[in-house]
Amino acid sequence: MSERASNRIFDILNVLIIIVVILVCLLPFVHIIAISLSSSRPIMSGLVTFFPREFTFEAYTKVFSDMSMIRSLGFTIMLTILATVLSMAMTIAVAYSLSKKELRGRKWFMLIIVVTMFFSGGIIPDYILIRNLHLLDTVWALVLPGLISPFYMIILISFFNSIPKSLEEAAEIDGTTHLGTLFRVILPLSLPSLATLSLFYAVGRWNGFQDALMYINRPDLYPLQLKLYQMIQNNQVSELMQQEGLGMAQLMPESLKAASVVFSTVPILIVYPFLQRYFISGMMAGAVKG
Repeated sequence: MSERASNRIFDILNVLIIIVVILVCLLPFVHIIAISLSSSRPIMSGLVTFFPREFTFEAYTKVFSDMSMIRSLGFTIMLTILATVLSMAMTIAVAYSLSKKELRGRKWFMLIIVVTMFFSGGIIPDYILIRNLHLLDTVWALVLPGLISPFYMIILISFFNSIPKSLEEAAEIDGTTHLGTLFRVILPLSLPSLATLSLFYAVGRWNGFQDALMYINRPDLYPLQLKLYQMIQNNQVSELMQQEGLGMAQLMPESLKAASVVFSTVPILIVYPFLQRYFISGMMAGAVKG
């Protein structure tokens, strides 16, 4: 078999594998959308696959008329922006400092930070710490514990190290301070990595609910994912009560649950296309030193 034929077979296999991966990722979401746009009868009959049956917007009407969902959406957007901005500010500050080889104790700082990637105190010590700091039922309980990701910080350090030192030296000759060099030279050249890490931080905060589940009891501070989790849990309890004859609790229609999932997913999907062009270049530049 010629090399040209081998390459063609290899390309075809790559395309097929990519198509399978895309379908595996996309079809569940399409199924959820189809359920959210279908009426209860075909859903309960198991007739809905990837296309809506008895098309209706009733589930979305109920979701948008629920003020608690709207309030959770607004709070989650505010929380995501706040957490992303503070996380990026702290990550940039630490990464820029540790990218300087002349920093005393740099290796020890790096060792201490890397250790936190593999070992942690656990859930109970985390809760006790947050309680003793009087952060329970506050926004800061959802922001401060995950303010910096050591992995993202190491990616940014690698990117800063890949920037030619001659540019920093030229800035120093012109009398620019370290802070001026960071804002005028380093950050403008680091937009791909900054955009990529911002997206990672934002998605992580948007999808997070475990910390809110442990630290938040005030309904006005419920993130959207925690609100969705409670809706599903309450529905499961209602189903159990009906099965055991403990009462005729009102079950949440599957279409309403699916509409709630779509409602909580779409906002982050809208943001992604604006940062997608930075995604690959940012990851590659931060992962390869050169």
